[in-house]
Amino acid sequence: MATFYPLIRNGGGSLFLILLSWVFLVSSLLCVLGRPATFEQDFRATWSESHIRHTDQGRTIQLMLDRSSGCGFASKVKYMFGRVSMKIKLVPGDSAGTVTAFYMNSDTDSVRDELDFEFLGNRSGQPYTVQTNVYAHGKGDREQRVNLWFDPSADFHTYTILWNHKHIVFSVDDFPIRVYKNNEAKGVPYPKMQAMGVYSTLWEADNWATRGGLEKIDWSKAPFNAYYKDFDIEGCSVPGPASCASNPSNWWEGAAYQELSAIQARRYRWVRINHVVYDYCQDKSRFPVTPPECLAGI
Repeated sequence: MATFYPLIRNGGGSLFLILLSWVFLVSSLLCVLGRPATFEQDFRATWSESHIRHTDQGRTIQLMLDRSSGCGFASKVKYMFGRVSMKIKLVPGDSAGTVTAFYMNSDTDSVRDELDFEFLGNRSGQPYTVQTNVYAHGKGDREQRVNLWFDPSADFHTYTILWNHKHIVFSVDDFPIRVYKNNEAKGVPYPKMQAMGVYSTLWEADNWATRGGLEKIDWSKAPFNAYYKDFDIEGCSVPGPASCASNPSNWWEGAAYQELSAIQARRYRWVRINHVVYDYCQDKSRFPVTPPECLAGI
């Protein structure tokens, strides 16, 4: 504070200008660096609001699926690059045919960009599978599936999407499960031109979600509930400062986030070796010609 004393002694007007400058600076930092997100301030129901409930004095959000409807919510604004995370406790017991999703989406129809976590329901006692997908410039079909190494319905776990100019990293409790690199130099589309909102849904997908649709929803187990808390969004909000998305000083663009750390790389290898159950890059029946991003290294 000592550096401000001479200005303060100049009079109340100077003090007011100092305070005003600090308010502007703090507001700018919040826009760029983010703040702890809350459901009330930062999200809105997108469908079937009656199936979204607040519990734990508003700190936890419950999504419900029954015969009448699923439900979903979305961030009130979109973001260009950054990191988003949520703690989620998935549908317990027999959840076959249900999908709980946490994703980012540009909401631009045929040219959309999208980054997906989709948690595929199961019959009791079977591993919970998480499917990730990346849409870039309207092109998707990049599914990978990982069997989680814990019961994600027994407690909350943290699911994170880091998105910068270098790569996209999907993580579960600080274990990277997928990395999608920016290979534009090799002709591979990369999502960097469109802001994306943050979404979550709980819905019926028993035509494909569990064992390719062989396992159907047992509606006698309804309602199916998933829980969310500790929302965190750090990125450039849109609309916002035009220079934010390309600012190399954003922490998520820093050297420490341009590639996986040594610990993250070891964890990533462990996940890939032990828990990947499907990778579109290896699916010759769907892709007789290997997709270019697979050859480039994703």
